[in-house]
Amino acid sequence: MKYICSSIVLLFSILAFSGKSYGQDEFPVLKGPYLGQKPPGSIAEIFAPGIVTSEKYSEVEGMFTPDMKSFYFVKCDGKAYETCHLDRFQNENNRWIKSTIGYELTEPSFSTDGKILYLKNKYMEQTNSGWSEVKSLDMPFKDIQIMRLSVSSKGTYFFDTYKRGANVPIRYSRLIDGKHEAPRVLNNEINTGTANRHPFIAPDESYLIWDGIRENGYGKRDLYISFRQKDSSWGAAINLGDKINTEDEEMFASVTSDGKYLFFDRRTSTGENADIYWVDAQIIETLRPK
Repeated sequence: MKYICSSIVLLFSILAFSGKSYGQDEFPVLKGPYLGQKPPGSIAEIFAPGIVTSEKYSEVEGMFTPDMKSFYFVKCDGKAYETCHLDRFQNENNRWIKSTIGYELTEPSFSTDGKILYLKNKYMEQTNSGWSEVKSLDMPFKDIQIMRLSVSSKGTYFFDTYKRGANVPIRYSRLIDGKHEAPRVLNNEINTGTANRHPFIAPDESYLIWDGIRENGYGKRDLYISFRQKDSSWGAAINLGDKINTEDEEMFASVTSDGKYLFFDRRTSTGENADIYWVDAQIIETLRPK
């Protein structure tokens, strides 16, 4: 009886979330890796349609935790920031259970050990009972309007900054003797063009992915990648190409810790809706300079 009741609760919680009507016999069973979704190939596809993504609302900033046992994303039920909430699908006994972490929590990213959840210039720490209260980063990051902070296994911060009317470059800050150094600007290969935002650093710092606006782009905003060179400098920015970038806006990329899939957002050019997409991460290796 306990098993039947748990299954019914799970079914109704997912139905309420998805906004799509399923019969009891046709609802997809959320078991297995990647929320039980069929992996994509070299053409980007919407991730978990009707389960994570919907036609009515915007779902963005999706990413798996480093242990691949949870999937986090932001769902906005309206245009106001107050309607956005951070949701999670967590794998429990090989079933994915949905919950809401909190409202007005956006731009998530994780430390490489999964114990810290960064949220702009704030963060939460993993405890025995779940996530801690929201805390502010130390100075000077506390006073910087960070949109996304991505951290490598070395503890290096890579982050953007929002400042109305200004084109603030993507910066980084290394962890030295337990403290982060003053932020430094990344080179012009990365900071050319405008609105360079939402950096994602590979755990080993071998590449950086971000979105920006350049004259050679496919649309209003494209995804770009730069690879670390032998002399530790950053190489030329490479557009991820027309299998990912479109006339719409592509942004907020992340790569799963197993290195298999690239996740990103695609927002319509009118800005009315956004969805989470995923694609085979092999595209990174095809672009890596030989």
